[in-house]
Amino acid sequence: MKNIFFFSFLFIVFISCKNESEKKEDNFKQYITVLGIAQDGGYPHIGCQKECCANYYNGKNDRKSVVSLGLIDKKEKQKWLFEATPDMHTQLADLENNHLKTSTIIDGVFLTHAHIGHYTGLMYFGREALGKKDIPVYAMPKMKAFLENNGPWNQLVTLQNIELKSLQNDSIIKLNNNIKVTPFLVPHRDEFSETVGYKIEGKNKSALFIPDIDKWHKWKKDIIAEVKLVDYAFLDAAFLNQNEVKRAMTEVPHPFVIETVELFKNEFMETKNKVIFIHFNHTNPTLQSNSKERLALNKLGFRFAEEGQNFEL
Repeated sequence: MKNIFFFSFLFIVFISCKNESEKKEDNFKQYITVLGIAQDGGYPHIGCQKECCANYYNGKNDRKSVVSLGLIDKKEKQKWLFEATPDMHTQLADLENNHLKTSTIIDGVFLTHAHIGHYTGLMYFGREALGKKDIPVYAMPKMKAFLENNGPWNQLVTLQNIELKSLQNDSIIKLNNNIKVTPFLVPHRDEFSETVGYKIEGKNKSALFIPDIDKWHKWKKDIIAEVKLVDYAFLDAAFLNQNEVKRAMTEVPHPFVIETVELFKNEFMETKNKVIFIHFNHTNPTLQSNSKERLALNKLGFRFAEEGQNFEL
């Protein structure tokens, strides 16, 4: 009788460990990967003769791709891209070579807005480059209309290189049984389209992606409360402070990194750890992993996106 109980106990332990192992494996099969971290102009930046870009040409710093996230579900053999950047050709190659190789180059592209670093990579889907058919591109109403009514983007539509998928504010898109995506409007310079951020939800974890916004106080939502609701928050970090560039900040409004840090200064370390800065201007010293400014903010609990990082969902 004792042997029966003993082996029953071992069986229960085995099943429990197996289930836990499978759960961890499932977690790993759905994840976000960082494909780019720089502002629209990338790093090094066009026309820059400052020390920040000179440090790339003299070999001190590595090149940085324009801001983009990849979303991978290895279990379902699907992958999506957030932002169609000017670096999209290499970012798609990264997804294929380092994450998931399938017969479909991408299962969908989610756009945030019509600024050059966030949609112009769509050109690579055209007849001059890839020339494939019906690649799903998710866009809000104004963004969709902009692509449909302006060349050369409307050629992608008429030749059916891309298939535009409509998004609505705060309306959930269920990609499969594991992953759903929700766009939400944020205030930004909307010359050609509205601007959105995204909430990305997996089986066990979730993330915010807000690469561009004017200022946190202009948004109808409370950024601190929104960060607390997720596990990761990829937030706009274009400029460290207002003294960084010699142009009117009203022309290119963004929340300064120091403003975001100030907002979260009284929060618990657990909340600060959720903040992952992304979308850095070339002049922003926190773009570089060895800068004293970044190291100081790391000590306060804030994190910084790096190309190649993976975040399990």
